[in-house]
Amino acid sequence: MTYGFRVKQNWDRITPSLVEEFRSLPVANVSDSMSRLCAFGAGMRPMHRSGTLAGPALTVRTRPGDNLMLHKAIDMAKPGDVIVVDAAADMANSLMGELMLAHAIRRGVAGFVLNGALRDAEAFLERNLPTFAVGVTHRGPYRTGPGEIGLPIAINGTVIESGDLILGDLDGVVSVPKAEAAAILAATIKKNQAENKQMAETEAGTVNRDWVDKALIEAGCEFID
Repeated sequence: MTYGFRVKQNWDRITPSLVEEFRSLPVANVSDSMSRLCAFGAGMRPMHRSGTLAGPALTVRTRPGDNLMLHKAIDMAKPGDVIVVDAAADMANSLMGELMLAHAIRRGVAGFVLNGALRDAEAFLERNLPTFAVGVTHRGPYRTGPGEIGLPIAINGTVIESGDLILGDLDGVVSVPKAEAAAILAATIKKNQAENKQMAETEAGTVNRDWVDKALIEAGCEFID
């Protein structure tokens, strides 16, 4: 076994029905339902115009600035997969550009999460495949490896395994462990319903704001003239 230069070829994916149920839910509410501990960090920003990213993770780990394993991941992805790449948030070289994006679209890849940079940023806006990255640089990548595909990775403290749900909107990206997805979905739906109720009360002018003063008083805030 060669640690650090391996390709895992099979894993269980989150069920398509769960992916679709999560798709309409705000990432912020999913994050809140996971105690706000499973975010990819504020630096992971959308590089597409609009739309939701949702699908099972296909994980890639590579050394900074090298995309050999990303090429292989695109070639082996199943339609609907989200390719998640940990490249140590390095910005010196891009991991992919317009040509790889076009190949991925043809392969049916649902989107990308890149803990690194991309280039040809305008093409990502035009194609509008949901893609998140930490930045943009014109400098191209290397193609020598090493790296791993299909094995656990970590981005900003969040561990992602292939098959876990990746969900992203214009607020950012979250990873939902596939084994806990059903319970997290139920909690998120409940939170979403509560927020919808609060929004309706806010717009009607009937929302109760007494909790603000109560929290201030309990925290020891002094009110003075």
